[in-house]
Amino acid sequence: MISSGVWIARGVAARHPTKQKLDEAEMERISALTGTELGEAERQLAQAQAEAGGDGWEDVDEDEEAMEEDETDAHDLTRYHLDTYDEEPSQTMAMGALSGIRGAQFFRDDNDDPYMTLKDDPADEQEEREQLEILPTDNMILTAKTEDDVSMIEAYVYSSEDQNLYVHHDLLLPSFPLHLEWLDYAPAPFEGDTRGRVAGTMGNFVAVGTMDPEIEIWDMDTIEGIFPDAVLGRKDLTSRLDAPSGTGKKKRRVPKARVPNETHHVDAVLSLSWNRHARNLLASASADTTVKLWDLSRPMSGTSSSALRSFSAHTDKVQSVAWQVGAPGGSSGTENPAVLLSGSYDKTIRVFDARMAEQAVVARIGADVEAVRWNGWKEHSFLVALESGIVQGFDVRALTPSGTDAALYTLVAHDGACTSLDISPHIPGCLLTAGTDRQVKVWNVDSDGDKPRSISLVSARDLGIGKLFTTSFSPNDPLTIAAAGSGGKLHIWDTLTNPGVRRTFGDRLRQHHLSWDERTERPADIQVDDDAESDEDAA
Repeated sequence: MISSGVWIARGVAARHPTKQKLDEAEMERISALTGTELGEAERQLAQAQAEAGGDGWEDVDEDEEAMEEDETDAHDLTRYHLDTYDEEPSQTMAMGALSGIRGAQFFRDDNDDPYMTLKDDPADEQEEREQLEILPTDNMILTAKTEDDVSMIEAYVYSSEDQNLYVHHDLLLPSFPLHLEWLDYAPAPFEGDTRGRVAGTMGNFVAVGTMDPEIEIWDMDTIEGIFPDAVLGRKDLTSRLDAPSGTGKKKRRVPKARVPNETHHVDAVLSLSWNRHARNLLASASADTTVKLWDLSRPMSGTSSSALRSFSAHTDKVQSVAWQVGAPGGSSGTENPAVLLSGSYDKTIRVFDARMAEQAVVARIGADVEAVRWNGWKEHSFLVALESGIVQGFDVRALTPSGTDAALYTLVAHDGACTSLDISPHIPGCLLTAGTDRQVKVWNVDSDGDKPRSISLVSARDLGIGKLFTTSFSPNDPLTIAAAGSGGKLHIWDTLTNPGVRRTFGDRLRQHHLSWDERTERPADIQVDDDAESDEDAA
């Protein structure tokens, strides 16, 4: 399945991505990043063995506990472990895949490695360089995909000129991904990082929220990456939440209380929002009921990897968060880079200035929040997608600190949950929604003032890719959308191939001086077919 997706505008990605090499500098960086994690694992293991009298711990089911212990057989030799005497102690297995990273030997040049018998061929390197080239006319689309318990970021390249879509590269993730957020701000390097990168350098990065409490930031201009450029949070503290509890030989994993705090998340990160104006700021929403603010200009290691601010006004999981930003064609008054919008399972939406969070205004809703989105074309307007399939529009000026349910309008958009919504960055009044009913829908919101005169459905389709979890407009091509969901496939739909869409929005596109390919014979749909995808995934 694909749980999240994000577009990258043309000309942003590096034309020739670089391969991450395990040179001395990179090994020092990874060692610094993993040192705390490995040290904490060693500490937990030693503590668990000490509590168990050195015997370790094991899972025991109820039936085994209910059985009485048999009397010891004097002729039973199994207690001497003669069949397993030559096996390595289990302690070495507890260190994980990176256990030998400290003592590994690496060579600056593969030609110096005696075990590298196949030397680099310049012709092969040039061919690979050409294959990995990303043209200035190409978009990238990043998806958070999980298949057979393996989670990854898949980076697609999409060429609207050639009507071509393919997977460029992927990056493995340690946990199930929930949200992707693109940013152009290079996070501050870790202490001891010798690569020379400066915080704030323009780049091509993605922040990833997963089922883990930490946020990872990856450089998407680097392929074959094995470790993120930054990790936001306190892995040295949250890893203790999964430590074994109890005493004696028979132990169970008893979840420790995940108590929200000011410095780091202690539960899954459900949503992220990057501030395009204050580029070093990233907001996160978590299942631990808090919204946190991160300063990417600070080196993220030890105590400095703590959050800059923490907001704890919600009483249940915070599903979505968004900075107030305007549409490219909107007026300057439609954005306020200090204002945050957050939606929670406590059935409230909060709007607050991050500098004065206590002065929030609140909207009350009748179902769990799926997504929140500012209307970049109107200064005080935002939209909310709900689990009930309803989309509601609100005016911030009508909200109160105690909360009100007075929505500007209510749209019954989907039969199931409305999991995603977006507003066209190119033309006003064009709304996109998607849901678990497998439908993606384009709406026309006809409005001159604050309240729309009418809302009409322009086009609706089942794209054949299962229940939909993410959909969004292209940052470059008017009314081209990307959608994905339970089927695990990314689908591109050029809605302008639809006569109703052209008829409804054509005049508005011309009014905003936007051109488009009016050839009706071009394909409307593009996706990468994968025969390995099972029909069960799309169920």
